[in-house]
Amino acid sequence: MLTETNGGYEDGYKAVQGFWGTTPGSLVSEFLKHRPVERIRVLDVGAGEGKNAVALARAGASVDAVECSGSAIRNGRELFSDVSVNWIHEDALEVRYEKAAYDLVVCYGLVHCLPSEPSAQHLLQRLQAALKPGGTFIVVSFNNGSHDLSAHPGFKPLLLKHDWFLEQFHGWHIEHATDSILFETHPHNKIPHHHSLTRLTAVKR
Repeated sequence: MLTETNGGYEDGYKAVQGFWGTTPGSLVSEFLKHRPVERIRVLDVGAGEGKNAVALARAGASVDAVECSGSAIRNGRELFSDVSVNWIHEDALEVRYEKAAYDLVVCYGLVHCLPSEPSAQHLLQRLQAALKPGGTFIVVSFNNGSHDLSAHPGFKPLLLKHDWFLEQFHGWHIEHATDSILFETHPHNKIPHHHSLTRLTAVKR
C-alpha cells in the first residue's frame, strides 16, 4: 500500500471532493503574500488534492505535485481543471528527486504518514537536496504532542518531537517554527478531533 493512504484520507477522498478545502495552508498563504513566485519551480510532496500546488501555480509557479492517492489526484484535476499542475502519481519515498532543482519545497501532512523515523529523515534529506541554495522548505506534520485520533480509525501516525523537526534543519535560517494544536472536523465523518502540529518554514543557506 502506498504511504499516504494509511491515514484514513483515502476514504475521505472517495467520499468528498475538496476534502481539505480549496484554499492553501497558512504557511503557503504567508509565502505567497511576501514572495514573488512567477517562474519559480515548486515541489509539493504529499500534495493531496492540490490546494497548495494550485495556489502556487495560479500565482505563476511551475509546480510538480507528488501524490500516491489516485483518488486525490482525480479530485484535484476535476476541482482545479483550469490550473496547470504536473501531477506525479507515485509514493513519495520512491520518487527520484532532481538535485538543486527547486526554489520551494512543500511537505504538508506527509511526514506523520511515513513508516518510521529513518524513512522520514531520509525523505527530508532528499527533499532538502532537491532545493536550491536560498530556497525555502515548508513542512507541516503531526508531532508527539496531544492527539485525538477518533476520526482516523486504525491509523497509527509517526509522532516525532517538535525539536526533531528543528534538528533536521540545523544550520538553515528558520523563518517560522510553531508547535500548536489544530482542532478540525473532516467532512466525510463529521467527527471533531485535534492534533498537535509542527509548522516550519526554513531557508537553505
